[in-house]
Amino acid sequence: MRRTVLKTLVAGLAGAFLSMPVLAQKPVEVEFYYPVAVGGPITKIVDDMVADFQKENPGIKIKPIYAGSYQDSIAKALTALKGGTPPQLAVLLSTDMFTLIDEDAIVPIDGLAKTEADKKWLGGFYDAFMQNSRTGGHVWGVPFQRSTIVMYYNKDLFKQAGLDPERAPATWAELVETAKKLTKKDASGNVTQWGLEIPSGGAFAYWLFQALTTPNGAILMNEAGNQTYLDKPEVIEAAQYWHDLSAKHGVMPKGTIDWGTTPKDFLEKKAAMVWTTTGNLTNIRKNADFPFGVAMMPKQKRGGSPTGGGNFYIFKSGTPEQQQAALKFAQWVTTPERAADWSIATGYVAVTPAAWETEKMKKYAQEVPAAAVARDQLDVSVAEFSTHENQRVTKVLNDALQAILTDAKQPKQALSDAQREAERILRPYK
Repeated sequence: MRRTVLKTLVAGLAGAFLSMPVLAQKPVEVEFYYPVAVGGPITKIVDDMVADFQKENPGIKIKPIYAGSYQDSIAKALTALKGGTPPQLAVLLSTDMFTLIDEDAIVPIDGLAKTEADKKWLGGFYDAFMQNSRTGGHVWGVPFQRSTIVMYYNKDLFKQAGLDPERAPATWAELVETAKKLTKKDASGNVTQWGLEIPSGGAFAYWLFQALTTPNGAILMNEAGNQTYLDKPEVIEAAQYWHDLSAKHGVMPKGTIDWGTTPKDFLEKKAAMVWTTTGNLTNIRKNADFPFGVAMMPKQKRGGSPTGGGNFYIFKSGTPEQQQAALKFAQWVTTPERAADWSIATGYVAVTPAAWETEKMKKYAQEVPAAAVARDQLDVSVAEFSTHENQRVTKVLNDALQAILTDAKQPKQALSDAQREAERILRPYK
């Protein structure tokens, strides 16, 4: 009798459980800050990527938040952090690494990537890109939309000037001579076409400066981010050369040149050669109504360019589930096939050698040989300028460069002053 009652009770409970509505497990939500001010219809590409990822991973919901320029994005991320509502994942400049570590905002990615497959993935990126992704024995960022500086040149204007359109200037001396032949003036002596434009206005002057200091054999900071070398003779020489392109040789506009107008001037044939990011390749390919070439930075003592662009960072404030979901998305986006798709769609450099081995990337590199120039330059590329108190120290260097290019200070004076100020700012980090 007792057994029958027990059986009836168990059956009743089982029936009750079966008749209860099944609650679907709530997907893990990841807020993802993305710097949209990087040119082109990037938001659609990111939205499509997120949609494809969520189809394959229904347990994860990625919520992109388009946060403006890189500078806007880091400011918003840190404001949200202080307000207690930071994102769980963000693409921010690789140079923001020290700032994010000092603010205790992010976790080391090598601490989350624990399986053998994870470790293999983390070891698969180009080392040149990893130089701005690691410090203190840890990997803090994952390369995503990365670039180097390259020189774009108008082949038609080369032909008109009697220059070989298939050969860009390869040294500093050749750059001056070539730019002189490409600079045109009207009857009144006004320049109608500049031989060269190197952007120097705004936040990225220091970056373009590294495309001069690196070939002159100078490194601007140490890996620990607590020491700068702004007053070394090779650095001063590089600044003098940049100044002389306009002041002495007359091949470039005087004063500062805006970052945003440089590609525009190139497309409008106001400048025959320009230095800018590989991230402008798709924009220039779509809009140039003339054949153009892409070349590596001209050499002085060596070749070289700084790397640039954005990394994925995973925030400390996320739950373990959110951090793992963020890691999974970063891994998914940087698989060889998707890294190739991203590179082809945007012009950024595919961040792993494996991506360049995919059939689509091989085909693209054949059709657009310009795309392979930045990849090949990675062999001689160096870390982008980055330190603790990065925005303050970078501003010190940018201000010094503006002073040099506007004749407010001599290169030696400006850079000695900048070094002294940078040392003062970095003193607490030694």
